[in-house]
This record gives sequence, structure tokens and C-alpha cells, in this order.
Amino acid sequence: MLIILGELHKFKDFELKELKTYFNEIKFIKYDNIEPAEVIDSIDKIKKNNKIDMILLNTKAKVPDEIINYLTNLNIEGIAYSSLTIFMQQYLNKFYISPTNRDIDFLCQIRPYSKIQYIQKRVIDYTLSITLLIITFPIMLYSIYRIKKESPDGGIFYRQTRVGINNSEFECIKFRSMKTNVKYFNKYTQQNDPRIFPWGKVMRKTRIDELPQLFNVLKGDMHLVGPRAEWNILVKEYEKEVPYYNLRHVVKPGITGWAQVKYHYGLSIEDTKEKLMYDLYYIKNWSIWLELKTILKTISTVVLNKGQ
Repeated sequence: MLIILGELHKFKDFELKELKTYFNEIKFIKYDNIEPAEVIDSIDKIKKNNKIDMILLNTKAKVPDEIINYLTNLNIEGIAYSSLTIFMQQYLNKFYISPTNRDIDFLCQIRPYSKIQYIQKRVIDYTLSITLLIITFPIMLYSIYRIKKESPDGGIFYRQTRVGINNSEFECIKFRSMKTNVKYFNKYTQQNDPRIFPWGKVMRKTRIDELPQLFNVLKGDMHLVGPRAEWNILVKEYEKEVPYYNLRHVVKPGITGWAQVKYHYGLSIEDTKEKLMYDLYYIKNWSIWLELKTILKTISTVVLNKGQ
């Protein structure tokens, strides 16, 4: 059983669902404005009839010595306790950012890849990008044919200025999936967007439209895996609304990424905040295993047809 002490982070349904793969039951105990003795009594009552595995300190309030001593004694009995930051990384694979924006200790933990890590990533980039270009060449040729047939109003490729490492800008290349002669504009792609032609919808679902970005990877603008390369116009908006958003630019962006395979496609600022936490986790905890895990999850997403 997991006991969540406090309400600092409002756990979403998808997070609780993932946590239930680790804990058979989750109970919440209010913490703010409650005497330590009441908190301890609430835990003891649960402890009498349940096996508690962990207690999560989900609060921004100072934890008094009385509760710290109590939790330390429980730890000796085999009941672990954890801070929110450590817990989120261990169980939800995301780097928690406090809504108060006051805790900046984590800033020093988000750093560019080391030289060895960068070399490892580039070896993966070149090996898989060249392999994918060879394997998917017939699909790319067929896509060119379908784009010309279904939407002769525009070119084969769609080019857009995206933000890369250290806020540098580059031209990102994709197969065009939208008509250019439709009098409709929205900076976000909508569900059943009238601009998308039939083969464009297939390409977006299967991510075929992103295959030309492999040339961006070979050129050095991007990695195969990394934070999503965002449109420079949107980045300016996100940096105003989302604290620490520019931290994701300490590394090159990727065609796919940890945030993309862990979080659904979203359009809101809240979605952007959630994805940032996954991006920062990926940067901080990068390893070859995490790289391969992201790639395997991407393949699973494509096969199960979960694209947008």
C-alpha cells in the first residue's frame, strides 16, 4: 500500500493507474493545517489492518521533527518514505517541478550530455538513421507519389523553423500532410483537421511524415531521440507560460522522445508542463538503456497506431 501524505501534487488518473502497477492500494491523508499527532494517528490506524509499503511526503509544508522521527522508526520496520521529487523519478519517470517555482535546487542537475554520452548518442543516430532510410525508402517514394496525387497544390516537403540546442534555430523537414489551399488556420493541429488530406492522415498516424527528419539527424540538427523540436513561435509562448521550459534546450531535440512515448498528444499549457517533466527526466537520467527503451516504446506506439 502507498500512503500519500498531503496534496501538493494533484495526481492525475493516468499517474494513479501507473502507480497501481507498483502498489495494490493507494490512500490519501490530509496534511496541511493538521496537528502531527493526528497525522501519526491516521497512519497508525491504517497500519493496523494493512501492509504499508511506502509513505509519500506530498507537501510543501515543513515536516516537523515529531513526524520525521515517526517516519524514521517506520523505516526501521521496513516501511519506506520518500520526498515527492525522488518518488516521481523512481515510479513515474518524470522530473517533478514544483508549482510554486521556488525550488531551484534541481537546476544544476539538468546538464548537457557528457562527451562520452554524446558520442554514444551519435553512434546510435547514424546507425539507426541510415538503416531506417534504407528500409523505408520504398515507403518514402510511395508517400511522394500519394502527396502529389492527393494534394498537388503544394510541395512534397513541409519546412518549419524549429528551436534546437542552446536556443539555436534550424529548418526541420517533414513530408507535407496538409493542403495549402484551405482557408483555415490554427497553430495547433486539431482532431479531424480539415487541412489534412487522406494519405496525410495515414502518415501522421504512422509517423511516416517524420521520416525526412532523419536527414536533420544526419546533418547534426537533431538526435534520433530527445525532447520534441518545437516551432520557434510556440517556444516563445511556452517560455512565458512554463517555468524552466528553456532547460530542455541544453541538448539537441529528437524525432521521438521520452515525453512523446509517456504522455498523450496535448495542446494545452498544462500538457506542455507535463511533457517538460518527462523531457527533464530523460536529460538528467540519460543512458543507453533509456535510449533503447524510448526507441522500443516508439515502435510500439507506431505498431499500435497511436499517432496523432
